[in-house]
Amino acid sequence: MDYRKLGPDLTVSRLGLGCMGMSEFYGTGDDTQSIRVIHRALDLGLTFLDTADMYGVGRNEELVGRAIAGRRNEVVLATKFGNVRGPKGERLGINGRPEYVRTACDASLKRLGVEVIDLYYQHRVDPSVPIEETVGAMSRLVEQGKVRFLGLSEASPQTIERAHKEHPITALQTEYSLWSRDPEPEILPLLRELGIGFVPYSPLGRGFLTGRFRSEADLPEDDFRKGHPRFSGENFARNLKLVDAVSSIARLRGVNPSQLALAWILAQGEDVVPIPGTRQVHNLEENIAATDLILTREEIEELDNIFPPDAAAGNRYAEAGMKSVNL
Repeated sequence: MDYRKLGPDLTVSRLGLGCMGMSEFYGTGDDTQSIRVIHRALDLGLTFLDTADMYGVGRNEELVGRAIAGRRNEVVLATKFGNVRGPKGERLGINGRPEYVRTACDASLKRLGVEVIDLYYQHRVDPSVPIEETVGAMSRLVEQGKVRFLGLSEASPQTIERAHKEHPITALQTEYSLWSRDPEPEILPLLRELGIGFVPYSPLGRGFLTGRFRSEADLPEDDFRKGHPRFSGENFARNLKLVDAVSSIARLRGVNPSQLALAWILAQGEDVVPIPGTRQVHNLEENIAATDLILTREEIEELDNIFPPDAAAGNRYAEAGMKSVNL
């Protein structure tokens, strides 16, 4: 496994592992199998694990904590705060108040069973709290030794600049893939100007870019993608044509569509570290194998032409979700 830097000082594996789906959103998970996936990832040299306090209402952090027990020195551990949920999973809004930042961090440390979080993100920007106040509270966690580096998720260019002036931001996490290229015009250039690393989540389009889904019926009933704008109705059919075109290129290279999609995103820069998620060891191994796939300039241009910005049909979240991004 090769390594990349997020910001000037945080070294991580070239590919990370998103752990969200192990506990919620993508149908029913199996903790034993998920821990097996995490252990296999570490065995293969993947060091960068991503979770959040809202995933499974804390259960995902607890799962990751159990998985890394005894192997903490092999892991760069990232988690997030800000999306508040009740004990039954109900959404209670976004909270960026300084007192909440402290409380959330202490709770995450306890669930993860660690003394320090390597990369601590604000999961969503709280529009009711100046970003300077939130990041100021996060910086005090660094001073106290509870957190090593700070990150933001789904923040606008203006918010990123203001936050970075308050305390150095090491990484921005935002959705980015062949079918979600929103960060390219403004955000990526700004991150490079400021020396901030980029961590794309959903680099496989929530699984759509794998070619696995041929109809809405392929989704489990308890999967949040049921009713997702890009997985529904005419949008599904239009997006499937795009994925089929990518699959044709993948067949010519002798790889699967997910490996091609990951190779494309890895080719976007040495400061880009995608975090695809999976609950299956064989999928993990295929994803890691994609780090060895080098695309030609012609192949990258062909993929760019198939999936130009705004090619995907439908928003990347439902209406409520779109209101919480790019703030």
